[in-house]
Order: sequence, then structure tokens, then C-alpha cells
Amino acid sequence: MTDQGSSLFQMTLQQRAASVELLLTDLLSDQPHSGEISRPTRLMAAMRHGVLNGGKRLRPFLVMESAALFGADSLAALRVAAALECIHSYSLVHDDLPAMDNDDLRRGQPTVHRKFDEAAAILAGDSLLTYAFELIASEATELDAMAKVALITALARAAGVGGMTGGQALDLEAEKVKPDEAGIIRLQAMKTGALIRFACEAGAIIGNANPEDRERLAEYGSAIGLAFQLADDLLDVTADASHMGKATGKDAAAGKATLVSMHGIDWTRQQLSGLVAQAEDLLAPFGPQASLLKEAARFIAERQS
Repeated sequence: MTDQGSSLFQMTLQQRAASVELLLTDLLSDQPHSGEISRPTRLMAAMRHGVLNGGKRLRPFLVMESAALFGADSLAALRVAAALECIHSYSLVHDDLPAMDNDDLRRGQPTVHRKFDEAAAILAGDSLLTYAFELIASEATELDAMAKVALITALARAAGVGGMTGGQALDLEAEKVKPDEAGIIRLQAMKTGALIRFACEAGAIIGNANPEDRERLAEYGSAIGLAFQLADDLLDVTADASHMGKATGKDAAAGKATLVSMHGIDWTRQQLSGLVAQAEDLLAPFGPQASLLKEAARFIAERQS
């Protein structure tokens, strides 16, 4: 990653994060929106704690940058990005629960069930999941009906039994019966990769891209999604909890099989380099317009937290 490219990427990532956080702050206020009867104060506080507690907002960045490749409406892309961040945040709130990963910290702060209670965390996650689809379907998201249907369908698949939640189920099973390498890759493509793939494909849908370009962006998303999980597993081995803002070393302590534990640190770093190269090749037809997405691939592979 060049210094100039890295600086522009970091600046844009922060700008995208700020814009989505501003929108989410407004969307998750205590004031009922049109058609709502009431917004329970404690539930809204739990939802905000699960969403507005920091984070890089990488998935929203990917939605907005992918949409920009096709000259898409920036406000529509921002609203879809916010919807995706609601889904991602809900998944973290639920993953942290005692029945799942049983974590006390998220981004250096108490997890939702620790700050509030388990019932509040479950309801906050349920509410964020449901609200995400309302955001896309809303009249305020100025896309045609076919684009909205395509986005809702793709997001439901990415977040559901064949994607994220199915991957979490496989992850829980893996604590009892260790999967082989193919099983680990499948699990990670579902649990982590599916939403990242959607983030990139969503931009193409918002921008009314042709089927070839839509598939190209989706494949780019798959490559960086695998890189994201590999980097995450590597950090679980090499980083400390204070730097990560959450517990580390949990995979090893639980005896969980990962590609890092299977092949080692050097192999993992080689794979990450290969995935970055693959991502860059997929973006090559878009020329300089895709430079920030190329930098995003490097950032994911080389991240330190």
C-alpha cells in the first residue's frame, strides 16, 4: 500500500464512517418515526449501544465505494450501507451472548448484554435486523422497485441460513467436531464472507450494473471476505486484547480449528497476499476508479485490529 494511497483510503474510510454514523444516529433516535406507535427508551439505548460504539464501518464503505464505481445515487447507497451496518451490528450483539461466543467486550466497551441484560440484547438484535429491511424498502431510499427487491433478496440470503446465521451454526458445531479445511472455508465464507460479498455486490445493484460487473464485484467481495477472516484469525493468535478491544486467544483456548492453526502464520500471510492479488485482478477492468477498493483489500489483509 503506497503512503499516498493509504492516506486517501484512511481519509475516505473515516468520511464514509462519519456519514453512516450521522445517519444511524438520526434513524435510531427515541422519537417515533411515521407509522410507529412508540420507541421504548431502554430498547433504543441498547440498539444504539450495539451500533454507535465505534468500529471502522468497513462494510458501509464497501457499499458506497462499489456504488460509486457506477455513478450511483450517493444517498441511496448511504441508506443501504446503514441497513447493512444494522445487520452487522445485530450479528455482533447476538454473537456476544452467553449462549453463543460469551464475550464481555466489544470494541473496548461492555457488550450489550453486559451493559443492559440478555433480554435487552436479544431484542436489540431482533430490532436492528428487522429495521435494516425497512430502511431499504422505505420511500426515502430512492431506488426503483426492482433494485430494492434485488437488494432485499441478496441481503436476506447473505444474512440468513445459507449465509451468516448458517455460518454461526456451523461455528458452534465446530466446537464439538472439528471441520476439515473445506469445512472451515465454507464456514468462514458463510459467517463472515457473505455480508462482505453482499456489501460489494450491493453497490453494483444500486448502480444498475450489468450482470458481468455485478458478479465481478461479488467475487471481489468473496476474496476480501476470506482475507478478512484469515486476518482476524491471525490477529487472534498474534495480537493482544487491549489492542483489539476484545478478547484474543479464544480460538486456541476453545480448541477451535482455523486455517491459521492448521497451516501456521507464514502460510496464512502468503494466502493473504494471494487474496489481495486476486482482488486487484478482479478490479482491473474498472481502472483508476477502483483504486480505493484495491487499497481496501490491502487494508483488510494487513490490518492490526
